[in-house]
Order: sequence, then structure tokens, then C-alpha cells
Amino acid sequence: MFKILLIEDDRALFQEIKERLSGWSYEVYGTPNFDQVMQQFTAVKPDLVLIDIQLPKYDGFHWCRMIRSHSIVPILFLSSRDHPMDMVMAMQLGADDFVQKPFHFDVLVAKIQAILRRVYNYNTEAIQLRTWCGATIDFERNLVTNEAGTIELSKNEIFILKKLIEQKNKIVSREDLIKSLWEDERFVSDNTLTVNVNRLRKRLDEIGLGHFIETKVGQGYIALEEESSYD
Repeated sequence: MFKILLIEDDRALFQEIKERLSGWSYEVYGTPNFDQVMQQFTAVKPDLVLIDIQLPKYDGFHWCRMIRSHSIVPILFLSSRDHPMDMVMAMQLGADDFVQKPFHFDVLVAKIQAILRRVYNYNTEAIQLRTWCGATIDFERNLVTNEAGTIELSKNEIFILKKLIEQKNKIVSREDLIKSLWEDERFVSDNTLTVNVNRLRKRLDEIGLGHFIETKVGQGYIALEEESSYD
């Protein structure tokens, strides 16, 4: 049974989400004190975090940043605000997805299920280690290591990298990546993938590998095996 930490100050909405998710056999925990979100996070050890943007004292962006400094647990934002920069900010801080309020509950469940399947099932494949551009990639621990050091990627980042290097030197379409990541592209903003890929490239830059991921405008992305350009 997966544990979900729901950080939501609207008590009526909290109860509704908790009851509905409990019907899907999820254990849902709340936050009794919004000054102590990290203490609750540590106590619960959730498999997924649902978090609102507008919260008492500190907003959801603050708590996302705090959680990401300690954990790569998947984070899904809920928000009644409709500014596009909210989604961009959430993704840049390490969120895995974003749901706009008011939402159809089936959409929320579909997104939760897709994230949980991707995060906790895909890395059971036989091949856990792979080399690429002189780096060793540990898919089980989400680590990329080369002479410049080691970086730890988020679940989305390691999944995107995995899909790209499985077809290295070949273009992987945006549509294929979206379907692989979120399973139903009808519920996903095209900008969500862009933000995730840019975040992956920025992390890879820390060990000198960012330029090996190229954008092919109007087509998709390509992971180069060697430092060269492909048309």
C-alpha cells in the first residue's frame, strides 16, 4: 500500500481527496501543523507528496524545495492558480507533475497511478547499470558518475535519460517521451516535458554531459554517444 502525504490547508478538499484515495487503497496522511511539514514528511516517509501552492506561512514552492534537498520522492502539485509560471516554477524546483484546480478526480488518480508505476516499477528491469559518454548510469539509485563527479537525478530526469540513451544517436519524439512518462498525453502540458528535459540537461552540465542531449526542433530529443552534431 502506497503512502501519500497530502499538504493541503482546505480541510474540506483534504477530506474529499483522502476519502477518495483511500478507496483506491492509498494511505493518505495530512499535515497537522503547517510550520512542521518536514517533520511530518520524515515521520510518514511517503511514497508520493501532493502539495498545494497556497499554504499558511510558507507556500508549496518552499516545501518542495525543502523536500527536494532531502529526497527524490515524487511530488505532484495541486493549485487553483492558473498562471503558467506556477507550473514552470514547480517543475524547475523538482516537481513531477502539476494538476490545476478544479480537477476531475479521475485525472488526479490517473496521474498518481502513472507516477507510482513509473517511479517504483520501471527500475526493476534486469539492466541497472549502463555506460554512456564515459559515464556510468545507475538506474536503481538514479546516479550518473564520471571523472567530474556524481550527480543524483530525479525520477523524471533518470527516466528521460534512460529513454534517450536506449535509442542513442536517434531522435526520440516528444510524443513518445510524453506517453512513456505520463501515459496519457491529454492530461499533460507540452511545456512540462520541455521543463523536465531542460532540468535534466542542467544537471548533466554539472559533470560536463549536458551538451550530449540535443533538441531537434519540431521533432524531439537525441542523446549523442559522441560529441558531434546530428541533423
